[in-house]
Amino acid sequence: MTALPDAEWRVRPGLHRISAALNADGGAVKIVGGAVRDTLLGLAATDIDLATTLVPQEVTRRLEAADIKVIPTGIAHGTVTAIASGDHHEITTLRHDLETDGRRAMVAFASDWRDDAARRDFTINALYADPETGAVDDFFGGIDDLNAGCVRFIGDAATRIAEDHLRILRFYRFAARFGRGALDAVSHAAVIAARQSLKSLSRERIADELTKILALPDPRAIVAQMAADGIFAVMLPELDPGCSVTLDRLLANEQAAGVAAAAYRRLAALLPADPARAEQVASRLRLSTRQRKYLAAVAGHRDDVARPIRQLAHAIGVDTARDVHLIAGKAAAVRDLAGWEVPQLPVKGGDIVARGIAVGPEVARILKDVEAAWVAEDFPDADRVAELVDQKIGRTSD
Repeated sequence: MTALPDAEWRVRPGLHRISAALNADGGAVKIVGGAVRDTLLGLAATDIDLATTLVPQEVTRRLEAADIKVIPTGIAHGTVTAIASGDHHEITTLRHDLETDGRRAMVAFASDWRDDAARRDFTINALYADPETGAVDDFFGGIDDLNAGCVRFIGDAATRIAEDHLRILRFYRFAARFGRGALDAVSHAAVIAARQSLKSLSRERIADELTKILALPDPRAIVAQMAADGIFAVMLPELDPGCSVTLDRLLANEQAAGVAAAAYRRLAALLPADPARAEQVASRLRLSTRQRKYLAAVAGHRDDVARPIRQLAHAIGVDTARDVHLIAGKAAAVRDLAGWEVPQLPVKGGDIVARGIAVGPEVARILKDVEAAWVAEDFPDADRVAELVDQKIGRTSD
């Protein structure tokens, strides 16, 4: 039987306290899903989720008796969060589906590990491990698929997709992360056939999964595959036909500039240089006001890379100016923003009035002229600004 290799998370005291409380007196608890998968691959595991045969009320009773804090984060679906020795672990009672509509499921608690595994999406995610021994339970060939770099649905692919249409996007994301070679033909055909069902999902769920895909180290191959499969035609019809070239340039610039991946920067690169369409996308995906303004600003300044980057940053902000140049310019320009913040113009209207200019529109005009010259000279210090003020006032007097 396969066993988990050693990993830092496996020796944390909080996990062992939870395991001891839930395994006593006929109970059972196991590590499930991503932590098992990633540890088998030698990757760092972040969320250590647990599954148990015990119902939530019994889980809560046992943990509280062991002086472990319990938060009913998803009690209706059988999930609680345990906080032990500073670590947070989600614990979910085994379940099987009673009814699904592609967006949500009605579930019943179960006691059979295989039934719980059968309701999961992919074979590589249906792996369970004993928290003490590390012994792995694999009901559907997930370990073989993991070793082969094959991402495939458990059982009938169309049925799994019908249970939750978001699994279409999850298939592409997991294929990008863990797949090698050609996509599993049966699973691939099923997601293409079901792509119109993405329209039934909430925009928030679409946005969340899309940004996870775009945040991958190199999403270009899977983005191209999704475009070829008609996925973007359903959920992001604004996709720029030339986005593959833009995405190539962006990833090369990110690497050259040593800038970490950012999902919304990649999303901006997929869209045309059209602020109205960027805002349309942001609105449909229910993005925040800040994200909407960001996408519109990047779209509106994609043709502005000939302008010195600090001047652009003064107009639209450092982060947005950096991303404009990463998407549409050259990485070298980004270095001019390293450690730099947009300064404040070291003169105010009162300073102009103090020099004898009457309060009114003339003060605003002088300030605007001084600021324009200050920006054009790459933000010189207060002494130079004072000279600029004298020059502008002198011209007004003339």
